Amino acid sequence: MIVVGGEALIDLVPAVGPPGALLPRPGGGPYNTARALGRLGADTAFCSRVSTDGFGESLLAGLRAAGVDVSLVQRGPEPTTLAVPSLAPDGSASYGFYVEGTADRLFTLPPALPEGVRALALGTCSLVLEPGASAYEALLRRESRRGLLTLLDPNIRPALIGDAAGYRARFTERLLPHTGVLKLSEEDAAWLGGRVGDWLAAGPSAVVLTRGAAGLTVWTREGAEHSAAARPVAVADTIGAGDTVNAALLHRLAADPGAAVDWPDVLAYAAHAAALTCTRPGAEPPYAAELGG
Repeated sequence: MIVVGGEALIDLVPAVGPPGALLPRPGGGPYNTARALGRLGADTAFCSRVSTDGFGESLLAGLRAAGVDVSLVQRGPEPTTLAVPSLAPDGSASYGFYVEGTADRLFTLPPALPEGVRALALGTCSLVLEPGASAYEALLRRESRRGLLTLLDPNIRPALIGDAAGYRARFTERLLPHTGVLKLSEEDAAWLGGRVGDWLAAGPSAVVLTRGAAGLTVWTREGAEHSAAARPVAVADTIGAGDTVNAALLHRLAADPGAAVDWPDVLAYAAHAAALTCTRPGAEPPYAAELGG
């Protein structure tokens, strides 16, 4: 089983029609990653805190529809976090957030994860918003110490980070030493201001960088470097594309954590999955059959 921890929220996506009209769509980096994993056929559980409001119920319904186990989800009466993406002409998205007093940021450290869990993924708002951020950090540290494959996707949202220096220090000193695979975008890398060699030295065995239309590249602690080209598609938007990359990486890497990694194959699989996501409005990851299994 793969456990994905982090926020589930509602994206208010611009609608076709009256100016300013918005449509609610399920979202949040970890939520999208979990749903993508479920659609790819991976045994997946979501670990979060979700509101008991109508949005929260719809979020859980989306996970269940993808075959994701929700038994690790905590519930609370606080409202669901809202995100408002703004789309650029190339389909890329920036975000504004409504997070005060919302349910997901009150996540608490759960008991030990079930037997049979092979991997844990964390990222996005869950690494920033307290008190939940400290609970997710504790989860990462605990599970990495017992040998789980861990993937971290910082998925930087500058509007949520009040103390940039403090966040960078936490990332480098407290998260990276417990991270097996670091996946980040070029924008994340620029904001963090570090170098691949420094990140590898801090803990991860591999760093995967997504570069939009230029594809993906991985660097490993052993000194290997591999890239995969992006698949040319008609882009509706890029919402959820990076989350789909997370899912594709985890699906392949967690299948046999002790085996040698065929990085060119893994990256090509992730690029294909992300391209299909980009052809659809909102975060709508592909199913296994669309990728040939």
